[in-house]
Amino acid sequence: MNLSTAEEESAQEIHIPADINWEMLDKSKFFVLGAALFSGVSGALYPAVLMKTRQQVCHSQGSCIRTAFTLVRHEGLRGLYRGFGTSLMGTIPARALYMTALEVTKSNVGSAAVSLGFTEAKASAVANAVGGLSAAMAAQLVWTPVDVVSQRLMVQGSAGSAGLVNASRCNYVNGFDAFQKIVRADGPKGLYRGFGISILTYAPSNAVWWASYSVAQRMVWGGIGCYVCKKDEESGNNNSTAIKPDSKTIMAVQGVSAAIAGSVSALITMPLDTIKTRLQVLDGEDSSNSSNNGKRGPSIGQTVRNLVREGGWTACYRGLGPRCASMSMSATTMITTYEFLKRLSAKNHDGFCSKS
Repeated sequence: MNLSTAEEESAQEIHIPADINWEMLDKSKFFVLGAALFSGVSGALYPAVLMKTRQQVCHSQGSCIRTAFTLVRHEGLRGLYRGFGTSLMGTIPARALYMTALEVTKSNVGSAAVSLGFTEAKASAVANAVGGLSAAMAAQLVWTPVDVVSQRLMVQGSAGSAGLVNASRCNYVNGFDAFQKIVRADGPKGLYRGFGISILTYAPSNAVWWASYSVAQRMVWGGIGCYVCKKDEESGNNNSTAIKPDSKTIMAVQGVSAAIAGSVSALITMPLDTIKTRLQVLDGEDSSNSSNNGKRGPSIGQTVRNLVREGGWTACYRGLGPRCASMSMSATTMITTYEFLKRLSAKNHDGFCSKS
């Protein structure tokens, strides 16, 4: 994706440093620094993910704040990080797969789209969408088993888990214990429970996110260009000069664009995420406790019917607030961290820094 072109609708030309593609990166530095940076990001955002998951498996809808206070009162602050160790172990390899698939696909698809005659804006949107799609599919090979285990730990029962479905049935000591019990009850396929719905959730979500991010960036830069042009007209300055934003401005635009894209993606894919979580947690708990009599958990159709019976179609949007907040914060921190990581990992990163 190259954002260094001028905005066509603005009298001002905005020069943004060219995007750093896959060939320009020092791969060893990219993965080592990426593992450290994204581990910190995951830790900061984990409580919001846990709140979203708990709300999705409750029989009734409650506010996120009330859920958080109840959890902290009965489980302490460490309850906000239940299952985090397991999640972190999967984050590093999953992120490595994700970033590799994303950058390789974006680079190849973007070049192919331009050669086919697409405009730069369209080629950028297409490359980002296809890159996000392939990255999500690759990452799910690692992330689904981690997601299954960590989500089971997130909803572990306690005295304060009123309204939490199957709370009393949870008896995992830690991530390794949960892993063993899941495999013992359902075999290796138990770790990939909900894999299909995860692909259906995260692949479109990532495609929508990256395409929305590309479009949002151009809209924001266009707005900045129009604003500067208007200021020049008001001050009587008719000289059209190129705008060279500094790194802080670039980071701010990236963050705002990412937050917009995160909210759009969360709203569109929320029902799928709720169904996925129910399948991975509730289905798994029922299956683990009834494995001896050969019973199987509910299908996707049954899960949807149960949700609708509990709270109507709006039940599919339980946890929307925490998910929107989580995805927006995650998107903002992820993209700014990711772009910063790419600048640090560039073979000659000095050449890519913007000048004031």
